[in-house]
Amino acid sequence: MRGTWMLSWILIICHSQVAVQSQYYSETLPYHPRPVKVTNLNFFMHRTTGVTIVVVAQANSTSNDNSSSVPFASLFAINDPLRTGPEPDSEVIGNVQGISLLAGSNASSTQYIEFGFNTGKFNGSSLSVFSRGDPGLAVVGGRGRFMMATGTALFNPILINATNVIMEFNFTVVHY
Repeated sequence: MRGTWMLSWILIICHSQVAVQSQYYSETLPYHPRPVKVTNLNFFMHRTTGVTIVVVAQANSTSNDNSSSVPFASLFAINDPLRTGPEPDSEVIGNVQGISLLAGSNASSTQYIEFGFNTGKFNGSSLSVFSRGDPGLAVVGGRGRFMMATGTALFNPILINATNVIMEFNFTVVHY
């Protein structure tokens, strides 16, 4: 019993010392913002159904209308190459990775995708997009040369058929 009391007092004393020694410390530093840069990018995403985009999850049929090739409530994983041009043999400059959820009855989608660059001036940098699949996507961040990026990404479908999709992207990015 005496040993239990002694151990309890030792723990209480140690605990009180830890609280005294671990006070929060901070130092206020002046903010010196870096100059803002605006970058315009143009590239092409090449998608092959079943290869660079696959269905991860799909809800049971919610209606008797099965006329849509892509049913409501489908979740897709995306890993598409980015190229400098619409031609299939144009230079690969990066890739698009992310997820897309078809949540609207008119096949509109909500997407979280990241455009990663692995060659050239922006090697190791990426742009993050989280937006609905309307004509313009919202740039919500980035890394590497696109730290704290904001902006818009406009896309234009070049080719859409049963197996392939080629989209042109025009990004206007504000970053530091």
